[in-house]
Amino acid sequence: MASPFLPSSQPPKGVPSHVAIVMDGNGRWAQKRWLPRVAGHKRGVDALQKTVQCCLDRRVSALTVFAFSSENWNRPTEEVTGLMELLVMALSREVPNLKKHGVRLYFPGNRSQLSARVVQGLEAAEADTAGNNRLALNVCFNYGGRWDVVQAARRLAQTGREITEQSLSEATALSHVGDPDLLIRTGGELRISNFLLWQSAYTELYFTDCLWPDFDAAELDKALTDFSGRQRRFGQTAEQSAAGEPLDAAEQRHA
Repeated sequence: MASPFLPSSQPPKGVPSHVAIVMDGNGRWAQKRWLPRVAGHKRGVDALQKTVQCCLDRRVSALTVFAFSSENWNRPTEEVTGLMELLVMALSREVPNLKKHGVRLYFPGNRSQLSARVVQGLEAAEADTAGNNRLALNVCFNYGGRWDVVQAARRLAQTGREITEQSLSEATALSHVGDPDLLIRTGGELRISNFLLWQSAYTELYFTDCLWPDFDAAELDKALTDFSGRQRRFGQTAEQSAAGEPLDAAEQRHA
């Protein structure tokens, strides 16, 4: 289980502490330009780099992105191979800069299907940034929400711990950060596609038609502005929430 991430500072009022993003639209972006799909994924890495900087500037504590789902193995072999190579390349290129800016990397997901070369790269990046605490960057790779719940339940069963809401949360692959406050999906689709199923029980959802390679600071600020105008009730009435009545223990874990 990963050690808890303790951010160096809290975000300003109205800014989500934890933002999650389904980075959708890379392939369609490339196809519109008569380019191979992997070209869209390369531009998607650039968009992620900009988004990380935007989150640092806005003092977001955690950013979680869906880079490769457990279902993505069903894509064409050349695309999957290209994604693996792109990950290795991005790690070697971006980790020194991320480390310099205080970003701590995590790679939640099932590593049993990944090559030794890829696993070694993930582990090295996590170790190299372990001392940072400005922003937790969770790059979910070979991740699925159902897989996460199953592996958490299996881990508890193996250790003999009682399965409760709290213990299951503590056994998930993202137990080191709080549940996401805001989940953004680019590309125009209106679903979460097996991403953070357990963690998103009370997450605010935001959908945009913007394809991921075109996502920038202006698009992120649109989502943050929308979020700041919402009333998060966590099961309470609007009147209770407005009055600031305390949440019960279960709701406090997701707040």
